Amino acid sequence: MKIYTKTGDKGQTSLIGGARVPKYHLRIEGYGTIDELNSWVGLIRDQNIPQDLINVLLEVQDRLFTIGSLLASDPEKGKMKLPELVDSDIQLLENEMDRMENSLPPLKSFVLPGGHQTVSYIHIARCVCRRAERLVVHLSAENEVDTKISIYLNRLSDYLFMLSRYVAQELKAPETPWKPRM
Repeated sequence: MKIYTKTGDKGQTSLIGGARVPKYHLRIEGYGTIDELNSWVGLIRDQNIPQDLINVLLEVQDRLFTIGSLLASDPEKGKMKLPELVDSDIQLLENEMDRMENSLPPLKSFVLPGGHQTVSYIHIARCVCRRAERLVVHLSAENEVDTKISIYLNRLSDYLFMLSRYVAQELKAPETPWKPRM
């Protein structure tokens, strides 16, 4: 099978199930942003971070592929069996956030992204995750979308914020509080 099909040369693409949609369709924007997020998570996973964090990030990447396949499926014509999100996927993120929070000082202000390259990558992933969540919420206003997707993305962006703080602490990187100029 060749990687190129030439079927998208005129600005259309196929969903799982066969429906053709324009490449700017919200569904395509949604799963394209999930793909971008998955790449950022891969970059984070490739950094010098503890193996337990890498293991969670591998789980996250798997879930992002699941979300991408669900978003790429035509809800009216898709008959293919697809993986699904389950409550325990969301619970994993919540458990990990609780675990990391126990070792962090309380947050007293907003934190400026940065302090270490790895921390910055995590913040970028968090921002892409928020964008993906916004796109999915928009799509769900117009089309059928599994509600667990937006819940998972919401939790994932929170997890990524907590991960940025935790990794900053592990790397002894400075955490710069935002001090608004008044």
